[in-house]
Amino acid sequence: MLEVLNLSHTYGSTRVLHDVSFTVAEGEILGLLGPNGAGKSTTMRILTGYLQPSSGRVLFAGKDIQKEPLALRSQLGYMPENVPLYPELTVEEHLIWTARLKEAADAKGDTAAVMERCRLTEARGKLVRHLSKGFRQRVGLAQAILGPTRLLILDEPTAGLDPQQIREIRDLIRELGKDKTILLSTHILPEVELTCDRVLIINEGRIVAEGTPGGLVDTFGRHGSHIIRLDVDQADAGEALKTLDAPAWVRSVEVSYEQYGEGAFMVTTDGAADRRADIIRLATQAGYGVLEFKPAGAGLEDAFVNLVHRQAGLAENGGETQAGAQGAGS
Repeated sequence: MLEVLNLSHTYGSTRVLHDVSFTVAEGEILGLLGPNGAGKSTTMRILTGYLQPSSGRVLFAGKDIQKEPLALRSQLGYMPENVPLYPELTVEEHLIWTARLKEAADAKGDTAAVMERCRLTEARGKLVRHLSKGFRQRVGLAQAILGPTRLLILDEPTAGLDPQQIREIRDLIRELGKDKTILLSTHILPEVELTCDRVLIINEGRIVAEGTPGGLVDTFGRHGSHIIRLDVDQADAGEALKTLDAPAWVRSVEVSYEQYGEGAFMVTTDGAADRRADIIRLATQAGYGVLEFKPAGAGLEDAFVNLVHRQAGLAENGGETQAGAQGAGS
């Protein structure tokens, strides 16, 4: 659906993007990760048509958005990190106004539909100024999907939210991903693991790695730690923890319900051997059903830090700055 071809951009004498190329497939949820100053915001401004690149092209459904900007804008929904909303309007009034700006044939009907989808119907009469940050983000998503939107570009959609609000927005993004193509940037790396089909890591204006979250973790993450999620009640978590912590080759076991879900434990071994089968056998022989098992460490965050440090080391040694990780796990 979206093809980014050799994008470069310069501010004054500073080059902030270096031949960035990637694709976003129809129906895909793609995460864009990078440290501050990596080039994420510049890339997203170019993709939304707010900024012209110094060189390179962006194709949407085969059409060059610089030559045919309406080809993208008519089907684009954009949600910036700080969503611009009118505080004196109610939720419904604001969305109807947005729908009319987008020249919707049935502004009220479209508004009712997106309010239901974004779980805003009960808040329709509330003034925007009285909404929590979580509800404001929902309104931002609702106004982004108004109209014939095929592509959603979301900039830090969960920034500033509490854990419950993050979970709600994450679930909503997954729901929208069933019939939308989504590109999102975020610094909350566990959210990418739980939300995105594929990840791009950008650093110093270059794509240094891309792949599935699991593939990047397997390639660049810390080894020796695993997440096992058991079919166990919270009241019995203590006994399950003792079972997993019994062997001498287990260094530590941590309850990880908040990060990985109910019944989740992080098991760290001594790293002397591959203990994956042993961990699963330990749980099943004790009578616990295994719902999920995967590599852990610090997850995608660990892979991200390793990649950035690796690139910095290559640059210091005068080596190639590309991490050579394109396609990990894809």
